[in-house]
Amino acid sequence: MNVLDFQKMKDEGRKISMVTCYDYSSARAVAESSIDCILVGDSLAMTMHGFPNTLSATTSMMTLHTAAVARGASSKFIVADLPFLSYRKGLKDAMHSVHELMSAGAHAVKLEGVHGHANIVRHIVDSGVPVMGHLGLTPQSVHALGGMKVQARTNAAVKILASEARELEQAGCFALVLECVPTEAARQVTNLLKIPTIGIGAGPGVSGQVLVYQDMIGMNPGFKPKFLRTYAKVFDTIQTALNAYDQDVKSGNFPNDIESYSQIHQVNREVA
Repeated sequence: MNVLDFQKMKDEGRKISMVTCYDYSSARAVAESSIDCILVGDSLAMTMHGFPNTLSATTSMMTLHTAAVARGASSKFIVADLPFLSYRKGLKDAMHSVHELMSAGAHAVKLEGVHGHANIVRHIVDSGVPVMGHLGLTPQSVHALGGMKVQARTNAAVKILASEARELEQAGCFALVLECVPTEAARQVTNLLKIPTIGIGAGPGVSGQVLVYQDMIGMNPGFKPKFLRTYAKVFDTIQTALNAYDQDVKSGNFPNDIESYSQIHQVNREVA
């Protein structure tokens, strides 16, 4: 998949599948799947590093994880998040972050919102770097939004969302993530735009869907937002395996003879 395929898939009515991915091992699994594309999201600050929100993600952190994913899934289209405030410190700092992520193996970058940095979006696009937008619930603005809440619940808010989406499209974004907005609002924005929309908690009327890899495979059993569907119970499987290993070690059942090396026999050679 390349950046042109996003538009082609929307035009042809084909849905886009996207998952977040943060590490080499997971990327290898995604690489062997039929998933269309990968997002190295700044949610890795929470999922991989244990922070309470995405604000602790840095450019160096994002670069490290992007490089790992790129090594594991070189055949997939990879979008990397520009972290908190990295594109609000001026053009020079913004382009430094873009350069780091693209050099690490990303094929595009994603940023949240539009007010105050539409010119940055245009400059990045004009520099030859594809940009994906992100509206609705923008986690980097968690404190300004008063928490992780569904957005665009009123007619006035939907109009603002639509206006922001148009602005991002006009700035050159090739696609747009819509997070935690009502189904009808997401559908209206999707129909308004030429570019595709990728939803997370935005209902079925968008051009595609994205979920966090660890969430969809059941690695966070206590996390159950309304929009999440889990396709496996990997946490339980891992826990069962760890307990079985612990029991085998303590009972002396592991390792057995097959899993152990035999004594090395020295071969004496006569010296002529």
